[in-house]
Amino acid sequence: MKKLSYFTLILLFPATYQGYAQQGCTDVTAINYNKQAIYNDGSCRYNDKNITPKFSKTLPSVMSEASGLIIWDNKLWTHNDDADINLYAFTEENPANYQSYPLKGAVNYVWEEIDQDDNYVYIGDFGNSGNRRNLMVLRVEKTSLLAGTPQIDSINFSYATQEDFTYQHHNTDFDCAAFIVTKDSIYLFTKEWISEKTTVYSLPKIPGNHIAQKKASFDVKGLVTGATYRADKNILALCGYSGKGNSHRTSFIYLFYDFNGVDFFSANKRKLTTSLSFHQVEGIVTEDGVRYYVVNERVQQSIITIAPEKLHLFDLKDILPPFTTNIPEIDNNEPLNIYPNPANQYITVETSQEITGKKYHIRDINGRIVQGGSIQPQFKIDISHLKSGVYIFQIKGEKTIHKKFIKQENNL
Repeated sequence: MKKLSYFTLILLFPATYQGYAQQGCTDVTAINYNKQAIYNDGSCRYNDKNITPKFSKTLPSVMSEASGLIIWDNKLWTHNDDADINLYAFTEENPANYQSYPLKGAVNYVWEEIDQDDNYVYIGDFGNSGNRRNLMVLRVEKTSLLAGTPQIDSINFSYATQEDFTYQHHNTDFDCAAFIVTKDSIYLFTKEWISEKTTVYSLPKIPGNHIAQKKASFDVKGLVTGATYRADKNILALCGYSGKGNSHRTSFIYLFYDFNGVDFFSANKRKLTTSLSFHQVEGIVTEDGVRYYVVNERVQQSIITIAPEKLHLFDLKDILPPFTTNIPEIDNNEPLNIYPNPANQYITVETSQEITGKKYHIRDINGRIVQGGSIQPQFKIDISHLKSGVYIFQIKGEKTIHKKFIKQENNL
């Protein structure tokens, strides 16, 4: 049989070749950025980076085992991971002036993490030495919490893949210290002492008894202790540390962004080491996807405090791609009309004959290219696969033209 050359294959299967050519690293901050790539394939690579906090502030000793972090009601909220049933709220400016909110009737077996949605605060009581059969997420109604009469129920679960329930202390891959809450689910990120990977498991976020279903694993080469997620920015950040002994501990923030849906490990993955040597970081939170607060618990060696409990702030604006919707409309006296706007399945683009044939890009609010092609005087573009949000239609040439449009959910 006659062998087909590489170029013959391209001629025979142009669509396949075009689809392949459009995939690559779309992150301009990566060392292998591909400006021809339209779709991110998760291949981005980055230079090693060590980051230093903009500030570090010592927390009150009552928070010596701070283990999770959220921002709510214009305050930072944390909790301890052993016995203490209080939540603690404080401001960045003055952590010493804190308020305590006891969760009356609750038990703190091993509270490892905290997250929230519009109506509830969720607390992950799932620290596990391999033998726990009462893993749970506590759900606390927000209004009642502020009123001092917290209404609490629980989301109980077990891991679909766990068969061995013998006590293993720091020798199990079914420990967990991190989770996030989305619109309809809870995603657990395991703290795997043996493999130093993390595995994502999903749960419904409704009270009852559930089986946590395994989704995916990723080798973080460390122990994951906290998570924060911004759906509007399409970014997940995990914190943790490498090295199990106090004298060898190195903390990190692992960034995942530009992924598909909740397939968190499908796109960009960047590990940032921090200057917080010997610190056991335990909680992380962000409001804007750029500024990240981190807490660490106290690290004690006999009677010597190696690292006191602290709050840290990291600003990653010079590391991440731009996270902004403030891309200006540029009037170059060139006709460019996009309709309908908002749209849910298609947009129609009308332009002048003079710019026919030029290349266009559609960028998301983070500046990432999500679609592209060539300009025609009037043509339709299928946007049904895009997530709802603000997008920028961009034409580049001697003059750059931008136009914003909004993609809405398709309710058909």
